[in-house]
Amino acid sequence: MFLSEADTKAKLIDPVLHRKGWTEDLIRREETERGIEIIDGKPRRRDQGRIDYLLRVRVNANTQPVAIALIEAKRSDEPPDKGLEQAKRYARLNHVPFVYSTNGYQFVEYDKFTGKTSQPCSLEKFPTPDELRYRYERFVGFSLESESAKPLLIPYPGGEVSRRYYQDAAIRAMLEAIARGRKRILLYLATGAGKTFIAVHFLKKIADAGQLRRALFVCDRDELRAQALGAFHNVFGDDAAEVTSSNPQKNARILIATYQTLNVAGENEDAKFFLENYPENYFSHIIIDECHRSAWGKWSIILRNNPDAIQVGLTATPRSFEGGTREEQEEDERITADNIAYFGEPVYEYDMAQGIEDGYLAACEIITREVSLDKKGVTRGDIEVLGARDATTGELVIPDETRDVYEASSFEDIIQLPDRVKAMCRDLFEMLLKTGGPHQKTVIFCTRDTHADAVAAEMNNLYTEWCAKNGQERLEPYAFKCTASIGGSQYIADLRGSERSHFIATTVDLITTGVDVPILRNVVFFKYVRSPIAFHQMMGRGSRIHLPTNKLMFRVYDYTNATRLLGKDFVSRPVPTTDPLEPAEKKKERIIRVEGFDVHVNPAGIYIVTKVEGRLTKVTVEEYRQMIASRLTEKVKTIDEFREYWIDPKKRKELIANLPDNGQGVRLLRELMNLHNYDLYDVLAELGYGIEPKERSERVFSLQYKHSDWLAALPEKAREALIALAKQFEIGGTDELENPYVFNSPDVIKAGGLPALKILGDPRDIIMETKRRLFAA
Repeated sequence: MFLSEADTKAKLIDPVLHRKGWTEDLIRREETERGIEIIDGKPRRRDQGRIDYLLRVRVNANTQPVAIALIEAKRSDEPPDKGLEQAKRYARLNHVPFVYSTNGYQFVEYDKFTGKTSQPCSLEKFPTPDELRYRYERFVGFSLESESAKPLLIPYPGGEVSRRYYQDAAIRAMLEAIARGRKRILLYLATGAGKTFIAVHFLKKIADAGQLRRALFVCDRDELRAQALGAFHNVFGDDAAEVTSSNPQKNARILIATYQTLNVAGENEDAKFFLENYPENYFSHIIIDECHRSAWGKWSIILRNNPDAIQVGLTATPRSFEGGTREEQEEDERITADNIAYFGEPVYEYDMAQGIEDGYLAACEIITREVSLDKKGVTRGDIEVLGARDATTGELVIPDETRDVYEASSFEDIIQLPDRVKAMCRDLFEMLLKTGGPHQKTVIFCTRDTHADAVAAEMNNLYTEWCAKNGQERLEPYAFKCTASIGGSQYIADLRGSERSHFIATTVDLITTGVDVPILRNVVFFKYVRSPIAFHQMMGRGSRIHLPTNKLMFRVYDYTNATRLLGKDFVSRPVPTTDPLEPAEKKKERIIRVEGFDVHVNPAGIYIVTKVEGRLTKVTVEEYRQMIASRLTEKVKTIDEFREYWIDPKKRKELIANLPDNGQGVRLLRELMNLHNYDLYDVLAELGYGIEPKERSERVFSLQYKHSDWLAALPEKAREALIALAKQFEIGGTDELENPYVFNSPDVIKAGGLPALKILGDPRDIIMETKRRLFAA
């Protein structure tokens, strides 16, 4: 008889590890975030996420254990190396060099340092903590007891419960690199993954190790400075301070500043404030937040003036896009700002695809639209018929002074098309009404400031008409422009925090990166985007989960085919021998305005964002259904076998974890298919086995008449308690039946509760049988 993965760990692996000296304090089960589903309007945690089985070594009882190995356990009847490739991926995410796959009898090892994979070996020969520590220290080039390794051994303030597995991995990767003598560090984490948390605890470990003199945290916006100050102050107290033009904060250990405050924001600034207040090598550590936006301009004097400092670049976009047109390459070159050339390859990477899979970032639905005018463009012939005016003066423009053809990428840039703006805004507003109403926090990316003005005005007009038609109070401002030209950052707090105003932000690039708006539910592309990096930055604005408003997913409304850039390669380029590319100076072109077009917007498909072969991509809902069905039936062949898997909590957890996106996708699919009243059992049974789904209430009703003989044979009190218990399934599905507090619900207690069920025997057996009959009903 074979053992499940869980039993293999408990009965075969754990005893051997214990005999080898791997005590409980050296074994950590890193659990990813449990996803959240909404039942009857209330959020609740679902089953646990992925659990990584980490082995750690410890210098002494008071130091932080350092993770160095990962074990992937498989069922006892499977080959010992079956989980090795999967384990390698998890090992990269956890930043550990030694990887093991085992079936409880034999194990296979992969050593990242040597690149070699071992032959299967008896688990009794598994290495001890001392043996793995010796190999680890030999290859990293330092002893864990050395001065350079001290920060690695500093515990987290308040324990490890507050950090996520990848945040710990990133911090260890940075500290290891420094211990090996590296002074320039690049770290890549997706938007919403917590770069500031990492920066704070990275410096805290260094400070507690006695190796921090003064640190400078630099960002490029007041909004980011305020966010960082709060995070640093929570850990460092008054040792963290905000630099202002009137106070250089020379008494603080952690200085938080913007480039503007330091007079290093642009080529025309003289860095006077920075140079007058901070002599050479004043800082021992410098962190550049969102370094991809730096453009490596005048501010690089901060780094040049502190050559002895540990210099860290934090970014959501470390690499540039290989391929595409010269313009696309130039655009990405400007964004990446030559990070690789200066900082070197990232010591750790965690992308949006992994964040979605792990349940730390919101799931994403993409709704694509086609605009009729964009497919054909605007020709000189159109202008001859409709006429054109100068967008600034209103003067008539003769057709000979216009282009032969204006392609879609030039719309709202050099040719304004009010009819197109109205059609797109009307379509978007109708989509908002269908998906939750007009008061959803939304950002619309526009081509330029004038476009942002026009879109905000039209969205306000549509909202005003809707309120009048439906007798609703107008909540104002509704739509507003949020661009750098008008100091739009002052409105970001309202977009994020106000529940009765500032719902639709129209912007060009102010909200592209670095602004934390967890409540944002929709990201809209009205502008044409050429850069994969810029696209991922924009899309990332919606990726944060927001529990107070039950935001677990966000939507991308794509009117310009921007989502074609999803999953494009970000690859390093060779180090350039010249300065980063500068955009060629453009000849100023007259902007014209043309009206009178009949513009239509048509649906072009609905997609789900998922990970395919390690790459973030979009698939149609039907393709996603097929992916789930294929993965499900590959594991479980028949509906009867599926039912037995489902009623067993351990087997069900393993089954769901094997589905695309760690099971999160099937819950998103349930939302998109409007199957809110169905248990996941029915969603999967229909996808995999063609069984007609039944609502939870229908299953409870069917139980009472299809299994009436079984129920009638039970004692009256037990029968009433059992029916009350089954009705909890109607409320919360399978998980509700397995909730340890289910016996405390008023209806169950009123019916006799746990004492009444104990008449029948072990309540766990009774629940198991009830589930079996519910799903057979």
